[in-house]
Formats: sequence, C-alpha cells, structure tokens
Amino acid sequence: MPYADNDGVSVHYEVGGDGAVESDAPVVLLADAGYGPWQWGWQFSALAGPFEVVVPSTRGTGDSDAPDATDSYSIDPMAADLEAVLADHGARKAHLVGAGMGGMVALRYALEFSRARSLSLLGTSPGGPRATPIDDGVRKRLLASPDDSAALRQSLEPVASAELMESNDLVERIVGWRREEDATKAVQRAHFDAMAEFDASDSLYEITIPALVCHGADDRVIPADDGRMLAEGLPKGEFEEFPGERLFYVERSREVNDSLVGFLTDQVEE
Repeated sequence: MPYADNDGVSVHYEVGGDGAVESDAPVVLLADAGYGPWQWGWQFSALAGPFEVVVPSTRGTGDSDAPDATDSYSIDPMAADLEAVLADHGARKAHLVGAGMGGMVALRYALEFSRARSLSLLGTSPGGPRATPIDDGVRKRLLASPDDSAALRQSLEPVASAELMESNDLVERIVGWRREEDATKAVQRAHFDAMAEFDASDSLYEITIPALVCHGADDRVIPADDGRMLAEGLPKGEFEEFPGERLFYVERSREVNDSLVGFLTDQVEE
C-alpha cells in the first residue's frame, strides 16, 4: 500500500487499472468532506477498465494521517497532498475527478500546480460571495461519528433519495464502509469549515483545461445552480445535470460513469 509524504503528513493511496488508454496520466478520485475512499466504489470499476486510477484517502480519513491542528484541513494543504501523491506515483499529468470538497481540492490544485490535464467536478461549488453557503441545519445533520452506526445512517438522509434510504442492504453496506474509513466528527467539521472558506470564484478564468461539471438536480448541500455557475466561470467548462440528490453518482452511477468515461476519452483523443 503506497504512501506519500507532504511535510510530515502521510497520505495513503491505492492504484488500480492498467492505463491502457493513457499510461502517463491516471484518473485521480478525490472524495467529499469526511468520506473515505469507499465513496468511489460505483465509479472505480468503470474507470479502471480503460484508465489507471489513483484513489487517495483524504487527510483525516482511511489510512492517511489525521493531524490535530484544525487548520491542517484547509483546501491548500489538501491540494499539496495531491501533489505529493502524484509525485510519489510518478504521474506526469492527471485527470482529476472530485466530489464536493474533493472538487474544490481539484480546482485549487489546477490553480497552484501543473499536472492537471482535465477536471471532472461532481456537486462542487466555486465558493465565494455568490455561492450558496451550506445550511447550518443540513451541515449539523451530515456530521456523524464513525463509531455510531445509527448516526451514520441518519447522516445519509440529507444526501440520498428516499429510494436509496429504503434499500436497507445497500445502506448497511455503506454504513459499514463509513465505520472503517470516514473521518472523525472533529475532522468532518474541519472539512466543512474548509469548504466554507474556499473561494476560487475570481480565479476560475485561469483554469483553461477542459472541465466537466456534474450535479444532482435536487442537491440539498450545494444546489445545482452553484454547479452551473462553476461551469460558466471555467473557460472550458461544460455542465451536466442528473436526476437525484447529492449522491447522484451512486444512484445514477451508470449514467454518470458513461459521462465520465466519454469525457475522459475525449481528452485523450484530442
């Protein structure tokens, strides 16, 4: 299991796929606030067929270090973690796929580092004064200690449809993965603070690589209008809306995966 070091913080990552389409530019999957790499279980197999896929555990989740200082969880050091992972892996370029906070990390990375070849941003906001802040009530409902299975289940309610919540077997599997990989409640708060402080709204014009912005139409954490605003601000941004809530890429995984694979394949062929 490879680890990369960023200024003393050890970041675990996993690698899969053979990179048959593009050997020197893996697809990197960056998770949302508080979530471990389990989040990408619905995309990994689809992407690891044609591409090499790198899945880091965000600092504070999985087998990565969890620094004590809350300011260690701002978006900037997490973007530096990504650079450490790509350097350790020997990737010359990378296609970044980020959900929520992971999309913000991808945006910051594209502004500060040179390896990003494309961005796929799921349920992501550009931040800034025009963005919709996460409702305090929703944020409170999203917080759950990974050792409390009932709380983990309840915290899915603001991000999942009623249909998913009624799929007891699937929900129990998700809760099990979250128990093993998710951040502590304190780190979850720090992740949400990082999202609230993030602002790339005045710098989007500098990100000239192709970008696909996908959003769930009924997202209650970051509304779809913020995704549209993000796509409009990116010089090569395109927006695609899917039915569903924040976890639309779980509930509509086939459609989302088709879009991701099509978009990424187009970047390779250009």
